[in-house]
Amino acid sequence: MTVPTRTATTAAGDGTRPSAPPATATPLLHVEGLRVGFGAREVVRGISFAAHAGRCLAIVGESGSGKSVTARTLVGLTGGGARVSADRLTLDGLDLTRQNERSWRRIRGRKAGFVLQDALVSLDQLRRVGDEVAEPLKVHGVGTRASRRARAVELLASAGVPEPEVKARQRPYELSGGLRQRTLIAGAIALDPPLLIADEPTTALDVTIQAQILDLLGEAKDRGRAIILISHDLSVVARLADDVAVMKDGRIVEQGPVREVLREARHPYTRALLDAVPSEHTRGQRLVRPAGPAAAGTAAPAPRTRGAVDRTRPVLEARHLTQVYTGPDKVDRAVVDDVSFTLFQGETLGIVGESGSGKTTTARIALSLITPTAGEVLLHGGPWSGLSQARRRPLRPRIGVIYQDPLSSFDPRWPVGRVLTDALATGPTPPTSRTEARERAVRLLEQVGLGAEHLGAAPLRLSGGQRQRVAIARALAPEPGVLVCDEPVSALDVSVQAQVLDLLTDLQDALGVSYLFISHDLGVIHHMSDRILVMKDGAVVESGSADDIFERPGHAYTRRLLTALPRVGQA
Repeated sequence: MTVPTRTATTAAGDGTRPSAPPATATPLLHVEGLRVGFGAREVVRGISFAAHAGRCLAIVGESGSGKSVTARTLVGLTGGGARVSADRLTLDGLDLTRQNERSWRRIRGRKAGFVLQDALVSLDQLRRVGDEVAEPLKVHGVGTRASRRARAVELLASAGVPEPEVKARQRPYELSGGLRQRTLIAGAIALDPPLLIADEPTTALDVTIQAQILDLLGEAKDRGRAIILISHDLSVVARLADDVAVMKDGRIVEQGPVREVLREARHPYTRALLDAVPSEHTRGQRLVRPAGPAAAGTAAPAPRTRGAVDRTRPVLEARHLTQVYTGPDKVDRAVVDDVSFTLFQGETLGIVGESGSGKTTTARIALSLITPTAGEVLLHGGPWSGLSQARRRPLRPRIGVIYQDPLSSFDPRWPVGRVLTDALATGPTPPTSRTEARERAVRLLEQVGLGAEHLGAAPLRLSGGQRQRVAIARALAPEPGVLVCDEPVSALDVSVQAQVLDLLTDLQDALGVSYLFISHDLGVIHHMSDRILVMKDGAVVESGSADDIFERPGHAYTRRLLTALPRVGQA
């Protein structure tokens, strides 16, 4: 197979950071013919690439493409039972194919730093943050206990952690997601290794925190370090990378300078990934290319046929919602502060903001999962939030929810069929027999692009996109008029995300369902929403049509969010 490649050139600057130096003749990391297998299955199939000092190489692809296995192999963390071979695999002249576990421990941290995606899982919740950051120093015998503690504080400060002395004494679960990710980076750069590998370091982070993490990695690149960025987010790649390799099914299908690959993609798979990125340019069209010849890149995604919004029929109204919590310091804080909105029939109302802005609490109040301190919610024009549980229960099928992580919301003991028939039983017309329940469950699956063969599947055995489709089918089972979508695609690959977003728009057009759509992803919000609320510190600071918010933002906070938004076109 011929892989489209380009000759590396000096990347143009974006006005915020000097251009990366041209690739040198001798790379810091040299990979030729790398293969990785588990049992009879080969997941990395003879790939070749190089990483150069002062440059960032991005490896992009969907889940299962082999990109994370590749990253782990570069630091000796492929896992037990893995088969690793390569024609050449060298780091700064060191043959990585000849290392044992003891020698790998000398390499990790000293020659290669590794930043994982999920900081909460990667950090030891029982250890203080300072000890986590100082661990590489301790493993490599650098300094005394006191000097390592002092150095950990310095590293946290250099990673942009506020009050680093205080944070060093806290445990990871006491920090926000962005601060935990910075902690991982602080530990990875503790010994200032020449190679830094970051595996999905910004997934599920707010746009402003994402920008800060990318700036930290960019500063390491400016110091002459080689960066390998593993990501499925092409906008993040456009912001940081100089070169890019696109992986599919364990192979690199296209590689070269990031500006050329992202602007003039040659491989159909790369073009499909680019088309799937939601943004202001994708409003009014589908994200997934149609099957057939168009799938080979000969046609763009089809326009979307938009259903009508009935602004005479409010289906969900929030009136002056306030939610106050008392903190451990006995101080009352309003996490939702006088929030009001109206959602109409067939409309998508987007709510966007950083972590802590109050958007998820607002969604929970809308669902009547919590009772507001003040204010009220009306559902289809009638009382909702102020009802007793007994009076609210018959109305609950009229409003559903799609969560970010469907797996944690499923009973792990139940197959898909049981999940759906249980939801059907709560609707206005429950099935009267097992045969009818099965038939209606199959219709729900077909509605979301699955089939009867999935009825007996355990959710754990499904892919991320399939699980989210089952979650949507479950939410539709009681025939709700309103669906609250709380970060429904933030954990999905860009192509799977595109499929789910297209599915949601198709269902809205067919059923007239209204969406309250919560997300930190501004591209997703712009693509999906008719109107948008921007929240900060519990309050709505700006509201309006999607085009007005993105093209003519009136509030300084909205402008800051938009400025921090990485875009594929900036490569």
